[in-house]
Amino acid sequence: MQGQSQQQAYDRGITIFSPDGRLYQVEYAREAVKRGTASVGVRGEDAVVLAADKRARSSLMEPASIEKLHKADDHVGVASAGHVADARQLIDFARRQAQVNRLRYGEAIGIETLTKTITDHIQQYTQVGGARPFGVALIVGGVDDGEPRLFETDPSGTPYEWQALSIGSNRSDLRDYLEAEYEAGLSTDEAVGLALDTLAQSNDGELAPDGVGVATITAEDGYTERSAEELESILDDRDLLATDEDEEESDDE
Repeated sequence: MQGQSQQQAYDRGITIFSPDGRLYQVEYAREAVKRGTASVGVRGEDAVVLAADKRARSSLMEPASIEKLHKADDHVGVASAGHVADARQLIDFARRQAQVNRLRYGEAIGIETLTKTITDHIQQYTQVGGARPFGVALIVGGVDDGEPRLFETDPSGTPYEWQALSIGSNRSDLRDYLEAEYEAGLSTDEAVGLALDTLAQSNDGELAPDGVGVATITAEDGYTERSAEELESILDDRDLLATDEDEEESDDE
C-alpha cells in the first residue's frame, strides 16, 4: 500500500519527480497533444508553410470556428495540436510579447526569441504547485531578416528548431514521410504541396478544402492564409481532393 500511495504522489504532483526522474503530468500533457488533429510545418527557401487538419466532428459545425492556425504578428504564424483552450492562452501570450517588443525596441520580435519566451512561460507551469502543464504543442514559424525559421514548443517547455515537422496525431508516421520527401531549398509552392501531401497521409490520401488550413509566411507578404478556393485548386492539381462520395462516407462513419 505504501508503494502505491507513493506512486500516486508522483502521479498527481507536478512538482515531484518520480524515482526514475520523470514528471508524469508532463508526460500526460504530451499524450493530450497526441490526441489532437495533426499540424505540419515546412521551411522553404524563402517562406515557412503551416498546414493543419481542421476536419469538423459534425456536419453541423461551422468550419470557420475551428482554430488551428493563428497570426501572432505580421511575420509570425502559429499552428497548434492538443487542447484548443490551452493553445488560445499561449497564442494570446505570444501576441502580447510580440507587441511589447515592438513598443519597447521599435522592431519585430525574432522568431527564436518569441519561441523561447513562450517556452519559458510553459516551463513555469511544470514546477508550480496547484497548476498543470499546458496540454498543447505549437509550431512557431516566421521570417527573421529574410531567413525562414521554424520551431516547436513542447509541454515540458523545451524549444526545438526544425526544417520540417508534424505535431498531433500520427506524428511518427508523418515525420517519417517528411524525412523521406523533404529537400532543402523548396519554393513556397513546393513547400505548400509537401505540407498537404503529408497531412493527406493520415486522411486516406485525400483532403477537403474546408477540412484543412494552410498559411504561408514570407518576407514580402508576411502571414497569409490560403482561401478554400485556392486550396481546392491545389488539392485538385495534386490529386488529393476528396470527392463528395468520400465526404458522405466519412460522415456516415
